[in-house]
Amino acid sequence: MAVTEGPLSKWTNVMKGWQYRWFVLDSISGILSYYTSKEKMVKGTRRGCVRLSGAIIGIDDEDDSTFTITVDQKTFHFQARDSDERERWITALERAIEKQLSSASQKSHHLITPEQFEHKLMETDAYLQLLIEQNETVQRRINGCEDVATKENYSVINVTADAMIDAIKHAIVMLQIAKKGFQKKMESVKEPVLNGTANEPALTEDANFDHFKPPEAEDELLAVSVGHSSYGKAAAEDDESLENFPTTSYSSSDDDEFYDAEAPKSTVEKQESVAPPVIAAEDDCFDDLYDVQDEEDLGSMEKHGSMIGHLLSQVRIGMDLTKVVLPTFILERRSLLEMFADFFAHPDFFCKIAEMPTPKDRMVQVVRWYLSAFHAGRPSEIAKKPYNPILGETFECYWNLPGAPACDEVNKEGPIPTASKENLCFVAEQVSHHPPISAFYAEHQNKKISLDGYIWTKSKFLGLSIGVHMIGQAVISVIDHEEEYIFNFPNGYGRSILTVPWVELGGKIQISCAKTGFSANIEFHTKPFYGGKKNRVTAQIFDPSERKPFVAIEGEWNGVMYAKYNTGMNEAFVDTKSIPIFKKRVKPLDQQGEFESRRLWKEVTYNLKAKNIEAATEQKHALEQRQREEAKQRKDEGIKWETKNFHEEGEHWVYNRPLLKRLGMPGASDSNLTE
Repeated sequence: MAVTEGPLSKWTNVMKGWQYRWFVLDSISGILSYYTSKEKMVKGTRRGCVRLSGAIIGIDDEDDSTFTITVDQKTFHFQARDSDERERWITALERAIEKQLSSASQKSHHLITPEQFEHKLMETDAYLQLLIEQNETVQRRINGCEDVATKENYSVINVTADAMIDAIKHAIVMLQIAKKGFQKKMESVKEPVLNGTANEPALTEDANFDHFKPPEAEDELLAVSVGHSSYGKAAAEDDESLENFPTTSYSSSDDDEFYDAEAPKSTVEKQESVAPPVIAAEDDCFDDLYDVQDEEDLGSMEKHGSMIGHLLSQVRIGMDLTKVVLPTFILERRSLLEMFADFFAHPDFFCKIAEMPTPKDRMVQVVRWYLSAFHAGRPSEIAKKPYNPILGETFECYWNLPGAPACDEVNKEGPIPTASKENLCFVAEQVSHHPPISAFYAEHQNKKISLDGYIWTKSKFLGLSIGVHMIGQAVISVIDHEEEYIFNFPNGYGRSILTVPWVELGGKIQISCAKTGFSANIEFHTKPFYGGKKNRVTAQIFDPSERKPFVAIEGEWNGVMYAKYNTGMNEAFVDTKSIPIFKKRVKPLDQQGEFESRRLWKEVTYNLKAKNIEAATEQKHALEQRQREEAKQRKDEGIKWETKNFHEEGEHWVYNRPLLKRLGMPGASDSNLTE
């Protein structure tokens, strides 16, 4: 259908809330008009419109009813009744946008002179007069007809003719608008280069109907009365309004429309400053090549407009981005596997879980560690993307705990055979490519605590954002107490991808311990489009069988979080601005295996550091092409990929030699992860 209509709510800044409106989408003209009611739509009393030429649709993955349209440097916010209705509108809007693109690319470049154009207008007006006269004749017959059935038949013809007359009047005035706009443009051109003579430049359909067609003309056109000598009269009567036609999407009031609170920033100086994290002072073999603290901001994405435009042309709302190749300049200098290691940037918080005296204290410490685990992985608010790990890629590292006793006894059977039993050790492996699954494991031998987990990342295009769903879970095993704490992960979002991209987390998390009955609910709140703060997180911790939490936590996951206990005690629960980040200790490159992350991505990382984007892209492509060729060879030879450190149990991935199993604990051969 060329026209789609129905109710939606539109955010208005006047009332700071949602208001019901009746919307009409004309996919041919590419205009989404809205009215205060369906009745006002019939009368032609339009409140505003949104041009769809060059528009981008956006959705919020945390809200299934709202969507946005960004065009003409404005962002309009809409709310449907439910997810199904939103899907219908988005589908219709995307088709209308595609039609505008297709129409623009397929336009005829047939050239006509102004005299020919004027002749066509006069010819159209002549046919209009004939139609008006014939319709008047039909009206006279209706008035004089006594037979009811015949009178009804004439009335049908009369109504149809009236509609046709209105459409032709509309077309004539639109042609006059186009002509007027073209004349103004030609007056500003000293030396016409269009087909024709210097005194008689030619008109093109492109010039008239693409550049000069004002989308807002419908309201005024509905009120134009075109009689005899119709086009001349209409043009004369509407001459003043033609001078003042807006050329962009508009609302009935300058203040009636809400434009995105997270307004586009053209330069990185306008981005909020982020305090650098506190880094623990120690000699830790950290290679400067991988030091993300010196990362420069991306700045505005506008300078990459053609590349971003090409990317957007390949995707649709809700599309899985797993197979979409993203530009190299948005990459940060590390693999996703290494980013997961940053969950343990505060190794003392993690290991302290095993030291707490009671189940209640241990659950509180689990939540404390969990809430501290995300800020180190995002040292800047500017959104950059880590490398997609290659199948079989691994990353290994360990941390020295502050105040830990000296220990020369190495953990030969652990994940890092060269690390001591007083180190927190970590290993990660890309165990699957389709879907992209990363498995990871961490343990502290002497404190008898470990973590076994996996994450399957699924990227989704949301219009002006990219959502990364973190599907998977992990289990912390506190071996001396035979307790297991199971939890999942928040989703990540890259916002404002056309301007200065920034990152936020969103989603609801559950942490539970089956043995003790203690549990916690955590929610990462995405920023509301109107008001509100970024990076908010709230949490509640519950005693077994209790409905009310014994502690409530609120704050920013990359800032300060405060706790209020039911005993009346308050405290700063986690302060990410002041607690030190302990850098991971990684083997030098010459001691790493071929598939260890830093060695594998060395050339890409080096060239990104040197800002040689072209060379980085070539190296990245070479790695990806090798992976494709190896996958094809395995398929041709019927060879199944064998993982190094992890294996699959049911739908879960678990470490082959966990501490629990090495210590001979009961049930250690079973998967710790549960549905």
